Amino acid sequence: MVVRIDGSVGEGGGQILRTSLALAALLAREVEIANIRRGRKVPGLQPQHLTAVRAIRDITRGRVLGDELGSELLIFMPGKCEGGVYEFDVSKIRASAGSVSLIAQAVLPALLFAPRPTHLVLKGGTHVPFSPPTTYVERVFLPMLQRMGGRASMRTIRWGWYPQGGGIVEVDIEPVQRLSAIALTKREELVRIEGLAVVSNLPLSIAERLCRRLLQRLARYELVAEIELVQAPASGRGTGLFVFAHYGDIVAGFGALGEVGKRAEAVADEVSGALMAHHRSGGVVDRHLADQLLIYMALAEGRSTIAVSEITTHLLTNVWVIEQFLPVKFEVKGEVGKPGMVSVEGVGFHPGATVPGAS
Repeated sequence: MVVRIDGSVGEGGGQILRTSLALAALLAREVEIANIRRGRKVPGLQPQHLTAVRAIRDITRGRVLGDELGSELLIFMPGKCEGGVYEFDVSKIRASAGSVSLIAQAVLPALLFAPRPTHLVLKGGTHVPFSPPTTYVERVFLPMLQRMGGRASMRTIRWGWYPQGGGIVEVDIEPVQRLSAIALTKREELVRIEGLAVVSNLPLSIAERLCRRLLQRLARYELVAEIELVQAPASGRGTGLFVFAHYGDIVAGFGALGEVGKRAEAVADEVSGALMAHHRSGGVVDRHLADQLLIYMALAEGRSTIAVSEITTHLLTNVWVIEQFLPVKFEVKGEVGKPGMVSVEGVGFHPGATVPGAS
């Protein structure tokens, strides 16, 4: 039975496409996605989305109709996911800084349950606007996935900043049989804050300014941080600040990118503001991690519950997509823009499982 998804629902962005592709591949369900990215200024498939589509097609040996730049209608007919060695390069479609993190996001669920290990080489943007930086994936998301039983690692070999791209990332994924539920309802004490002030092919003094401003801002709240100054290898120029707050063994991540005309101090203020908003919320899981965990919570065995620092329309849209594929019902307590709680009874997916469709 074909799953039909309206890409204009909710925030109408690329997450609808990625979640749909991921679950279609994992469950071997044909999916038709219409109105792709209808909520965006430039709708339809852009290079990073098209790369994700072709990546999921290749790893499942499936078939795709509508895989063209700008397409707002896509039909994906998955085959069988076996794992193996793959390389995907956004620039083969168009020279751009399309996010490699979002490509990994689309293929990871199916590859976690593949019969053999997978090695991915992804080329494109590693630190670009409106997507999780690879440093966030490495330090925040993948450790949390490991807590659920997932086994995957990511290494940023060469940084790819917006708009040049040109980054290189390697991802290794080990097969699992099941994922475990998580209960993250009470935040532990803040034990340390660490981070990276990064420049590529720019003066190190910019990183020093990022660091100095952040420490000044945190000092107002009697907080300290250890920030490493990094000159990262990259084909283009770029700068950014990436900070990680450790509450017990749970990590929350915050970051911002520099751009022409944007002062380093403004970048640091953006990061400190996001960090303090999370800190004051009392949430365990930051707003971006919550989005990324939903699909794994639905697949896990048992009931998962997470206290999130902010309920977003992005989260609610992702919940809706997952419920179109799986017989689960999320409970979301809290208003958009405020802290809340998200719970779901997972289906206990495992290789070879026959999962009934959503009602």
